[in-house]
Amino acid sequence: MIDQEQHLTEHLAELRKRILVILGTFLVALCGALVYVESMYDLLTRGVPGKLQVLGPTDVIWVYLMIAGVFAIAVTIPVAGYQLWRFVVPGLSQIERRASLAYIPALAVLFLIGLAFGYFIIYPMVLSFLDSLSDNFVTAYTAEKYFRFMIHMTVPFGILFEMPVVIMFLTSLGILNPHRLSKMRKVAYLLLTIVAVSITPPDIVSDILVVVPLLLLYEISVGLSRIVYRKRAIRLETAVE
Repeated sequence: MIDQEQHLTEHLAELRKRILVILGTFLVALCGALVYVESMYDLLTRGVPGKLQVLGPTDVIWVYLMIAGVFAIAVTIPVAGYQLWRFVVPGLSQIERRASLAYIPALAVLFLIGLAFGYFIIYPMVLSFLDSLSDNFVTAYTAEKYFRFMIHMTVPFGILFEMPVVIMFLTSLGILNPHRLSKMRKVAYLLLTIVAVSITPPDIVSDILVVVPLLLLYEISVGLSRIVYRKRAIRLETAVE
């Protein structure tokens, strides 16, 4: 009993250390981004006619923190993936360690691809649709609402685009397998469709433009899971022999 408590205490201490490293990375990246946040702001608002409004002196701070925060998240994701890998690595075989470590760089790449998909495709499409509804109104964007809207249209896609790496990682650990993912296909399709419809304008074209890439992403994830599953099975058979 005492040994189990000591083992649990060691695991909690290790987890605490990993979390502190992740938080420290995020704070350092946030501070670094704040140094260049005005340039980022100018880049992200270059298509906006005139200047965005603020309704209070603290709005500027919140806007800059939101912009810098997204940058900090992008920097922190691969570090968080590595820290998670370091936490679970004692329970992995040598082959599983090397295989799972290879997924970490892909976390940052897919997050950036998801952000680009949201920023260059979804965000302008939704913004254009909403602008078309405001012909009878005087439109005046505040900086806080403008960037909050932009983040809501981009960051979720950065997270959703991590799906293939997460599924491959869990498959390499034996937690998921392609057979289970195939059985979950209907539920996954339903959930992804709900997500797509909830963040796009209420028209069929916008829904299709978002739903189709997400469903393709799931199918790609299932296909990659099959490859990882077969390789894992071969490794296990070789190890037994």
